[in-house]
Amino acid sequence: MGQFEGKTAVVTGGSTGIGLATAKRLAAGGAHVFVTGRRAAELEKAVAAIGNATAVPGDVRVAADVDRLYERVRERGQGLDVLFANAAINPIATLEELTEEIHDAIFDINVKGTFLTVRKALPVLNDGASVILTASTAGEGGAAGMSAYGASKAAVRAYARAWASELGGRGIRVNAISPGPVNTPLWDAAFGERAGEMLEAVAAGLPRKRVADPDEIAAAVTFLASSDSSFVYGANLYVDGGLNQI
Repeated sequence: MGQFEGKTAVVTGGSTGIGLATAKRLAAGGAHVFVTGRRAAELEKAVAAIGNATAVPGDVRVAADVDRLYERVRERGQGLDVLFANAAINPIATLEELTEEIHDAIFDINVKGTFLTVRKALPVLNDGASVILTASTAGEGGAAGMSAYGASKAAVRAYARAWASELGGRGIRVNAISPGPVNTPLWDAAFGERAGEMLEAVAAGLPRKRVADPDEIAAAVTFLASSDSSFVYGANLYVDGGLNQI
């Protein structure tokens, strides 16, 4: 039996990258995984790749969409054991380029979306459940063009601390994970044709001279989701190849 046998999990932003890799690991461990994202076609492909999964298209910024997600979880009748609040965007814009529209989109998805995802899960979260939030090394850095993204991820880190305190009485563990550079479609969306060049430049400054594969981040997420991390509350696990550590 797998370590997540009989468990129910939700992964937001689960159609690609870290979310998809994590959903695959959870399903391989025996969990039934609900995956959500804004692109229905990509979600269906993801479900086919994951196996034991259900696609629930939706936007984490929209309360009604999040309600619909948890209604599907409720219908399954077993509550929720693992919640990976992972959906995020990262448009690159300097202060001069940062419009109100871009700023609001980043905070709506990365911060409000995380809030709605966790707040609306409370009625279905089982006692002893694990909640993992995707923060980022950018939340502590000052890279040009990433001020709004970094600020949004600093907010997510603050959520993890406070929510761990608030939900600990139910045995619900809330933790954050801070990936460094990962080869995911988020880089393509952020840098377009320069994505490969930017990944190489970042990799050159890391001890292993490479960026992470999404599955390497997913392995850390599943650790936080499992009973192996039963005494870990409010932590921020860096999986950054040494980017913010050395």
